[in-house]
Amino acid sequence: MRKTKAPAVIATFVVCFLFWLLLTWSVKPQELIAGAVVSLAAALFSARFFIHEKAFWFANPAKLFTGLFYWVCVFPCELIKANLHMAKVVLGGCKVKPGIVKIPSSLESDYGRAALANSITLTPGTITMEIVEEEGKPWYYVHWIEAESDGEEAGEAIKGRMEKWIRRFWEK
Repeated sequence: MRKTKAPAVIATFVVCFLFWLLLTWSVKPQELIAGAVVSLAAALFSARFFIHEKAFWFANPAKLFTGLFYWVCVFPCELIKANLHMAKVVLGGCKVKPGIVKIPSSLESDYGRAALANSITLTPGTITMEIVEEEGKPWYYVHWIEAESDGEEAGEAIKGRMEKWIRRFWEK
């Protein structure tokens, strides 16, 4: 069993406590104390799974801004585009050819890969089924409502700008 380091516990505590504040939206003393206790307990139990390398990488303003920009601007734009496209497919009677496509990725970080898989799944018309490592790079198996192509072409249609911005946030 791997020993959890103090910076990892502190960083996990900070993230959990900020999330607590976001959920409760309260600065009452009893709320803050309860949040601190729950966040500390969560940090003690989960820090070894949550933080793998640098504990305070998210404190870098450039990374923080990039992550916020992705979740506030880039992902919602991609989500709106996918929703409009799905509305066109459903209402317009477009031909649907569902299937599973294999698309490449160049992300190296486990967190980045998970973020891209979740982003793909959250957009309508796609579900990430599996991520496999082949030939030294990750490949995503995605169920896509318009599976007419495979590989790079399908990857560009499905991932859009998301992979580029996730790489900026999660990679070194």
